[in-house]
Amino acid sequence: HSGGRSARGIALILSGWRGLYVWLGRQGLIEHNPVQDVRAPKAGKPLPKALGVDDAVQLATHVQEDDDPRLEARDRCITELLYGCGLRIGELVGLDVAASGTARGWIDPQAGEAHVLGKGSKRRIVPVGTLAVAALRAWLALRDQHAPATQVALFIGWRGTRLGAQSVWQRLRTRSLQAGLAAPVHPHMLRHSFASH
Repeated sequence: HSGGRSARGIALILSGWRGLYVWLGRQGLIEHNPVQDVRAPKAGKPLPKALGVDDAVQLATHVQEDDDPRLEARDRCITELLYGCGLRIGELVGLDVAASGTARGWIDPQAGEAHVLGKGSKRRIVPVGTLAVAALRAWLALRDQHAPATQVALFIGWRGTRLGAQSVWQRLRTRSLQAGLAAPVHPHMLRHSFASH
């Protein structure tokens, strides 16, 4: 550590040593693991990355003309809700079209509120801005034409099933690159952009 190696580098080296000495112990080549109780220095937690205001606006206003209108409307709505409301990815994919006894979350466009089930299974109400409500209405108009009647999920994929977190990550990454942003965007980045703008 005094030689200038980072805390993360030291932790990586110690992990390798621990694995080696565990293997040597299993082989009967040593009696004691000399690094068993050695702890790495605490690594500092870097601040989460956030988009600059200009990049966030560029992403939110981007329209992919050659994309399927359903995908474009859905992805724009997803972007608006992640950035404009600061939703977590789990809260977003858990949204249903309407409130019900079994819904993990829903949006009330008239009240401008999203009711979501957050960390620790705690309910919270998040304000939804006018741009996000407009994007939601545009998506619902197309969604209702193609969704199976029994599907309650707000965001659905091509097969009519609830969109998963991994699909949202991929679509958001693609959308950010299509919008001309220098770095790919992920949902957590939009959450931190919401908090800092």
